[in-house]
Amino acid sequence: MNTYLEDASGFRGHADQVLVPVDETELIGILETASRDRIPVTISGAGTGVTGGRVAQGGWVVSLEKFRRLDIHEGRAIVGPGISLEALQSAAGRTGQFYAPDPTERTASIGGTIATNASGSRSFRYGSTRRHIAGLRVVLMDGRILNVKRGDKIDFDVAEIPLPKTTKNTAGYQLLPGMDWVDLFVGSEGTLGVVTEAEVLLHKKPADVLAGVVFLPSDDAALGACEAWRSLPDLRMIEYFDGNSLAFLRQKYPEVPEDAGAALLIEQENGDIDFWADHVPEDSWFAASDQDRERFRRFRHALPELVNDTMRRRGFLKQNSDYAVPLDRNREMLAYYHAGLRKQSLDYVIFGHLGDAHVHVNILPGSEIQFQAGQALMLEFARHAVALGGTVSAEHGLGKRKAHLLELQYTAGQIESMKAVKRRLDPLWLLNGGNLFAVPS
Repeated sequence: MNTYLEDASGFRGHADQVLVPVDETELIGILETASRDRIPVTISGAGTGVTGGRVAQGGWVVSLEKFRRLDIHEGRAIVGPGISLEALQSAAGRTGQFYAPDPTERTASIGGTIATNASGSRSFRYGSTRRHIAGLRVVLMDGRILNVKRGDKIDFDVAEIPLPKTTKNTAGYQLLPGMDWVDLFVGSEGTLGVVTEAEVLLHKKPADVLAGVVFLPSDDAALGACEAWRSLPDLRMIEYFDGNSLAFLRQKYPEVPEDAGAALLIEQENGDIDFWADHVPEDSWFAASDQDRERFRRFRHALPELVNDTMRRRGFLKQNSDYAVPLDRNREMLAYYHAGLRKQSLDYVIFGHLGDAHVHVNILPGSEIQFQAGQALMLEFARHAVALGGTVSAEHGLGKRKAHLLELQYTAGQIESMKAVKRRLDPLWLLNGGNLFAVPS
């Protein structure tokens, strides 16, 4: 059972029972029984999340790992929620296609990425999961099945909730009068219904993709390069590593230049190597083959792995942000992060989606005092991001660990509008309780 009671952040929970239905009929029976007996149900994905969204705090855990349909067609695929991103990408790749959303953890389940409206490094060009969902099959807590396609409008009224001025957002429900069902369910963190099948959009693989790791002397240089390159044609990724991140990575990659104070990982479809050779430092790395690009992907993925290993040894939960700000506040927010962390003398790394003004701060406490200081600082960072027109969650969702941040971004009235939708589709508040909202007593 313990396999289902923890996520990648180390957040843990408890449950009375773990159920693994083999098909939709069995799932409906479980949900109908839970509704009748008022048993809370938590839907479990692959466990790669970092906000405790799949971690039950009692009741039943229901894993959809056996919902593994995978049919590839031209321009689209039909997938079950238990299919991993890696499996979908591999199957699509064999037909000369790819699925654009690319969260760092490829073992993430499709169901989990839909629940959180996940994005990843290619969001710079392709946006988040919501943009790539054409249809959903959803089971509600009372056993009803909804088959909804892009453009199918919801059949009840909702208030309009203004969006932050960011390129992506997954904090709370996205509500707009006349919105469609797909937009409602994507990013709702499993609190409104259980996705049992999805139709996702696929793109043709580009003939050529140029990848590079560009080592730069400072954050200022990295931000300047990001601003200068933003308008380059077919650029699909601008990822950032701060100096502390590079120090971590030298544990596995000693070839990282010692004088590098920051780095950018870029990918460009149909890129021109001569352009990059003329505009970046000589010690940067470039690759055009699938094999070498995979080496760069592993380079990026090695950082959170090293951070997680460090925190397991220290015995504390990693404190990580998912805040994003408007593009024109990118420089200001990054400077605010560094200044606050240095003032508190905390161990940290900052990395992520600089092209979307969405970087991840990871505080690595080594004592209870540092942990408490980190908690307070993360809250300060969240408030500052919102003050700049940003969001408290750009791609991970809020789950249980970060549900308290919702009230920093939205008014009490706006949150009540979200809760009204929850009550309409899950009136007994049994589904994924604790995600986004506290369960009413």
